[in-house]
Amino acid sequence: MTKAELIAAVAKDCKCSKAVAEKTLNSVTNNITRALKKNGRIALTGFGTFSVSKRRARKGRNPQTGAEINIKACSVPKFKAGKELRKSVA
Repeated sequence: MTKAELIAAVAKDCKCSKAVAEKTLNSVTNNITRALKKNGRIALTGFGTFSVSKRRARKGRNPQTGAEINIKACSVPKFKAGKELRKSVA
């Protein structure tokens, strides 16, 4: 499902315009992003938990040349599905 398809589905479910559904979806994603930057975690009961995971610096290899490269440490977003979501998908 693409973002446009999700917006159309939300608009249909809430009986509102696609513009309102898009603003709502953008607001949700922006607030999740802000919460991850600030707290590093957001939990939506039954749906899942978004968190930030830290990756340490490490050595890697360039797949084309085989040359060793240094990969910097970084923070990456992570999602763990909740119990209800896992049950409904299975």
